[in-house]
Amino acid sequence: MTVENINVEAALKKVQDLVAAEKDLSPTLKVALEVLLFLVTILANRLGLNSKNSSKPPASDPNRKKTLKEQGARKPGGQQCHVGSTLKPVAEPDLVKEITIDRSTLPKG
Repeated sequence: MTVENINVEAALKKVQDLVAAEKDLSPTLKVALEVLLFLVTILANRLGLNSKNSSKPPASDPNRKKTLKEQGARKPGGQQCHVGSTLKPVAEPDLVKEITIDRSTLPKG
């Protein structure tokens, strides 16, 4: 993987080889450097993740390619020559049915 024209894998491999070849380093410093190299490797690998190669959902992937949907060939709406019908309020309804509800059985909120 490259970040700003730097080959990260090659740089990490070179540093690991230098740490392994150095004989005068104390064991504590050597272990600390290995842990830091491990953390840098993990973070570098996370840079290459996106919604296509991880479990990250596309909506939370800021670098995803957003594609615009093209409009279809058909016009929106119903079929031509079809008479539509909708319910309209009536001034004098024939039947009014009152339904009582026990509010104590309803969920809160």
